[in-house]
Amino acid sequence: MKLLHVLSLFLAIALAWSDEIEVDPSSAVPDRCLSLEMDAAAVNEEGIPYFFKDGYLFKGFHGLAEKANETFTELDEHHHLGHVDAAFRLHYEDHPSEHNNIIFFLDNKVFSYYQHKLEEGYPKNISEVFPGIPDHLDAAVECPKPECDEDSVIFFKGDDIYHFNVRTKAIDMKEFKSMPNCTSAFRFMEHYYCLHGHMFSKFDPKTGEVHGKYPKEARDYFMRCSKFSNDSDHVERERCSRVHLDAVTTDNEGNMYAFRGHYFLHKDLNDTLKAQTIESAFKEVHSEVDAVFSFQDHLYMVKDDHVFAYKVGETHTHLDGYPKPLKEVLGIDGHIDAAFSCDDHQHVHVIKGSNIYDVDMSANPRAATNERPIAVFKTMNAAMCGPKGVTVVVGNHFYHFQSLMLFVAGRAMPEQHRVPLEMFGCDH
Repeated sequence: MKLLHVLSLFLAIALAWSDEIEVDPSSAVPDRCLSLEMDAAAVNEEGIPYFFKDGYLFKGFHGLAEKANETFTELDEHHHLGHVDAAFRLHYEDHPSEHNNIIFFLDNKVFSYYQHKLEEGYPKNISEVFPGIPDHLDAAVECPKPECDEDSVIFFKGDDIYHFNVRTKAIDMKEFKSMPNCTSAFRFMEHYYCLHGHMFSKFDPKTGEVHGKYPKEARDYFMRCSKFSNDSDHVERERCSRVHLDAVTTDNEGNMYAFRGHYFLHKDLNDTLKAQTIESAFKEVHSEVDAVFSFQDHLYMVKDDHVFAYKVGETHTHLDGYPKPLKEVLGIDGHIDAAFSCDDHQHVHVIKGSNIYDVDMSANPRAATNERPIAVFKTMNAAMCGPKGVTVVVGNHFYHFQSLMLFVAGRAMPEQHRVPLEMFGCDH
């Protein structure tokens, strides 16, 4: 009884303390799929978007938040603020002395980073680096020629819009009547986006005009989430998303299958698009594939170190005996980035990192052989082969090679195409 009395006393004290302790909601790790309002956004030197919320950083379009000061250490050493006011990438072709810098604004200070290292002499006062630009900014975005009349930075504070000429340091005040006040802004794929709350609008950097049906939900285009807003149009979202594809292939009938996160797009020969969850058509896979390839009227899906196989039809039939180990099916260990077969119908070509391998599907056991480097890309997200050659997806762009040989051995970068526009017909 005495022990029970002591335990009850400790419990009562603990409950009393818990009522008095105030929990700071900002200390919780943010979830990008919960309609967040980002503090700042910028694209790094490799074209990967960075989104900042409180003291956290989201890299790219998916993945968990991490502490911002783990990547940009000095932000925390100089300012224990827990947030970034604004950010942009400073890089202009007409200014060769300037590198790919990421510029941050915190209160009245500006920080300049090159390769994630704070440059000597920073932080500095905003007035010293960008004279005439106010403190406590809402957003900032770079605007190179000819997208702006001169290489410029656009600064946002409330209703005030400042076009700052990088060369002359002159300021041109603008009035963007049709655009809401931006809480963050960034330039991506030569387009300009104003994020306001968890919504966004695409705008003309010279006039601020917003064309099309905006605002739109940011999660539908800049996040890879398993669930979206109730008003989300799945076909519209998947064909216009800025999140890179995980895998893409065509079957023997010429139908295209493009996979991203929990969803996939199906495009038939009439260019009719349908969007479905992966689980609805390929329930054994569930979601998140690494690579998909077509071989002898079957679809093969690689997820982690296993391969799932389906017979193509009105409903895709899961083949008995699958999933099988990746090593057994393709003769290779570990994560792969893409796989595809071409006209010979005997080999599957596997991309892992910047190398490509050949797998003879008639061999037993199978082995990934003939390793050779791919010259023009360091990383690739997806690839497929068709009658006109090899198509490779890197980020939000794709590249076409007339043959497998040109893809592997070529040194010249082919013409760049936009995935949303030219692969899926998205006009915004």
